[in-house]
Amino acid sequence: MRAFIFDEPELEFAGDARHVDPRFGVADYGPVDFGTTRAPAEIRLGMIGPSDGLDGTRRWLERCRNGIPAKATDRSPRLFRDFPGFDTSVTFRSTLVFDDSLTRTIPNRSLSKAIARSGALATVDAVELYAAEAADLAATNRCDVILCARPDDLEDHELSPQAEHESLDSASIEVESQAVDFRDLLKARLLATSPPLQLIRSSTWDPSRAKLTQSGRHRGSPRQMQDEATRAWNIHTALYYKAGGTPWRLVRRSSDLSTLYVGVSFFHTTDRDSVHTSVAQVFNERGDGVVVRGGPAARRKDDRQPHLSEDDAYGLLSEALAVYRREHRTFPARVALHKTSEFDDAEVRGFEAAVDAFAIEHIDLVWVQSSEKLRLFRNGDHAVLRGTLVELEEQRAALFTRGTIDFYRLYPGMYVPVPLGLHVAMAEHSIFQLAEEILALSKMNWNQSQLDGRMPITLRASARVANVLKHVSAGSPVASRYASYM
Repeated sequence: MRAFIFDEPELEFAGDARHVDPRFGVADYGPVDFGTTRAPAEIRLGMIGPSDGLDGTRRWLERCRNGIPAKATDRSPRLFRDFPGFDTSVTFRSTLVFDDSLTRTIPNRSLSKAIARSGALATVDAVELYAAEAADLAATNRCDVILCARPDDLEDHELSPQAEHESLDSASIEVESQAVDFRDLLKARLLATSPPLQLIRSSTWDPSRAKLTQSGRHRGSPRQMQDEATRAWNIHTALYYKAGGTPWRLVRRSSDLSTLYVGVSFFHTTDRDSVHTSVAQVFNERGDGVVVRGGPAARRKDDRQPHLSEDDAYGLLSEALAVYRREHRTFPARVALHKTSEFDDAEVRGFEAAVDAFAIEHIDLVWVQSSEKLRLFRNGDHAVLRGTLVELEEQRAALFTRGTIDFYRLYPGMYVPVPLGLHVAMAEHSIFQLAEEILALSKMNWNQSQLDGRMPITLRASARVANVLKHVSAGSPVASRYASYM
């Protein structure tokens, strides 16, 4: 058993500048695409929701335009960074454009009728109210992103904090829950017809509203909220990416091969009759995500994990490579494929045959488990360092993507860090190189701005896609951009 600690991976921003923290990099240098034709200088927002939600959201976004101070703390000042604002001269060098003609107010009476229905029917009816307005906005062809103020009284299916730490925070590899989620169902309903959606809760601009339940009474304790500046960073990062911008990208050395990153996750159809696959591709270091739908998967009796047939593995990766070719006019020199279940021999043969068919010499196949049964402890009260790798066997290791962060001088989490399990099925690179790459990919998540994502974006993205696609019937048209699913 050997242990090794990686340096925190740097990210690239405007002017080839580098920094380990996304917030500091964007604030100090600007987004990596600043000054290019693809960088959105303005983001035209469509808005949907009840009147109080729309008013509160717009007032808060207008306030964010001029900046939000950092949270006062005796801990690490670097952990709680201020939000300098959102305008053409600061941070993302872009601005939000509001237009009353692109605002759709959902009457409280209609929303109350929908929410009064029992169970999942309330969610379905609420989704239909929003979907009708979103389709109308999409028809104008004037919105870059549609922002939906989520109804407060629509009840959620929530996990306990500990379950969330172990499941949701690990990007829940296989989507087992069949609870109807408002966000997922709304995105599924509009995949083929709408620009990307951004949902926002009223608690984002008024944390006291996090206490409200469906009946309007207060809970014993509110849902834990991030500080206001962090909330501002997260939502504006997501808006910029969904509008077509690239906030940051991986640092690429001149010796690095052009790489197609692929994440494979599995999900049940809503009737529970079969398991299907979804693939979220993250194109090289830019993080441009394109989705390819896979075929059916089956569970083997010996390990109870979902697997692809040799032909389906070949077809899935072949389609991913074809999409890459259409986007980049060339093929990658390497494929790095991360999967949420163990590779069996048929899958390895299928994936290998696909890269052979396109004359690609380098392929790395890694099974990434959401947790490994290993815990490390340092002297005193300090958690293990983020970036710690423990080699357990020749092709198996544990990687801590959560832990004490040197840049923050503390561990920002609440629980004992749980490592990812890395199992190499086929590789041209060493397990140390693959682990360092996975650590860097954990920072390519534009739903958050803190540097310590737990899962690589390959699998976090594919799990997000799976949550939406399980509500879409086979053969129905869907969006190809990952921005429509996140």
